[in-house]
Amino acid sequence: MRFELDSDQRDFAAALESLLAGADTVAAARGWAAGEHEAGLKLWDRLGELGVLSLATDASPVEVAIAFEALGRHAVPGPWVESAAYLPVALGREIEGVATVAVSPHVPYALDADVAERVYVGSSPVASVGEMATSVDRTRRLFAVEGEGEPDRAAFDLAVLATSAQLLGAGERVLADSVEYVKQRTQFGRAIGSYQAIKHQLADVRIALDFARPLVFGAALGEIDVSAAKVAAGDAAYLASRVGLQVHGAIGYTAEFDLSVWITKIRALVTAWGTPDFHRARLAQQLGLD
Repeated sequence: MRFELDSDQRDFAAALESLLAGADTVAAARGWAAGEHEAGLKLWDRLGELGVLSLATDASPVEVAIAFEALGRHAVPGPWVESAAYLPVALGREIEGVATVAVSPHVPYALDADVAERVYVGSSPVASVGEMATSVDRTRRLFAVEGEGEPDRAAFDLAVLATSAQLLGAGERVLADSVEYVKQRTQFGRAIGSYQAIKHQLADVRIALDFARPLVFGAALGEIDVSAAKVAAGDAAYLASRVGLQVHGAIGYTAEFDLSVWITKIRALVTAWGTPDFHRARLAQQLGLD
């Protein structure tokens, strides 16, 4: 599938990249993980001014995918999938401020319910918010909630698309950082990027991401099932994280190293908004293979 952005979409992508590249998103993510939300909320407002929160109601799923790929590439914290993808469709209106949602059974916890101005279950206001649960991604602050709202299929599918695009962006960032690192790190007097084994692993990641991208944007165009996009983007991003850890060596496992922000986010997003098993089963059912 050949897909190219039009001039308006390229301008939107460039504006997002300019904004996020100029912001210290890693510091915002680390602060968010520690319960310090000021930097993340300022970034939220700036992205809202750029129109990210209105994409689900005023633009197409392609613009949603563009935005969420950028959010994933820069590890922007906050309940963006909930506020900018699921809830606008489920409620039929743009969300003002920060909102979050739990959607049983695939989204059992409400992300960042301690920060959100409004919390929903499905499309209904939450009855109560409980204790915080632990996530491998410390920027994902998950809260048990109670309520009786029903899931919305169209809203769920857009949230899956947004999560797929985030995974694609995060995988691209890990690959880019890994390529840069192997050019600098030396072993036995040579940059490790000169070794064939390293080149082959990075090439495998490049191929996986390149195969995932048309599925994500194909899903945005309605030509590919969104579950296929989620599976492909999740597998590609997870491969990027594994190879990224390997080529970075011991430093890649340290929480202080920025790579950890993307590694843990990828691990969490792989199972967010439906596990790989769920999406594979969904595809198999549609193909009559179950």
